[in-house]
Amino acid sequence: MGTNPTKLGILISGGGTTMLNLHEQIANGSLDAEIVCVISSRSDVKGVGLARELGYEPEIVRKKDYADIDTFSTSIAQTLRKSGVELVIQAGWLCLWKIYDDFEGRVMNIHPALLPSFGGKGMWGRHVHEAVLKAGCKISGCTVHFCTNEYDKGPIIVQKSCPVYDTDTPEQLAARVFEQESLAYPEAVRLFTQGRLKIDNSIVRIARQ
Repeated sequence: MGTNPTKLGILISGGGTTMLNLHEQIANGSLDAEIVCVISSRSDVKGVGLARELGYEPEIVRKKDYADIDTFSTSIAQTLRKSGVELVIQAGWLCLWKIYDDFEGRVMNIHPALLPSFGGKGMWGRHVHEAVLKAGCKISGCTVHFCTNEYDKGPIIVQKSCPVYDTDTPEQLAARVFEQESLAYPEAVRLFTQGRLKIDNSIVRIARQ
């Protein structure tokens, strides 16, 4: 581990499995980072309890507690800034928030399909896998990308694929895709911590080591 690990802020809305994956990667020394902030958009999800078990005290920032998206977004941004977060990880985060200029190129998200296919508003979780199966796709996977203020439109960092079988249910496909997510997200974060990512005309270029 380096002397100055990258400070991560984790945004969750559910069970926190991606947060746990990154925590374990950090603990085993394969990711030069530290989780300094966890924000949950809901107070009653499993991820809140999991964060506490892992030693993080989550901040609860619920969209319904704010008058509009601007005040909601400002609260999130201020919480991240206060903790000195260098990279924001959307880990099953389901709320739209405005990404301010100082966070441009510093917010990542993972989508359970191969973008630009099967992205956009309303396309998350089971909805994505159902759409993939309905389209008869033979390959699916996941995409880690930098976030912009448009759903699933940011520059792609890492993609990993997996087969789709004729007999798949949405749950079976989701499990296979999540196996790839567990590899792809740490890889993308690692590339960021190594300073190897550069956005060039909305395309991410990865520098060789």
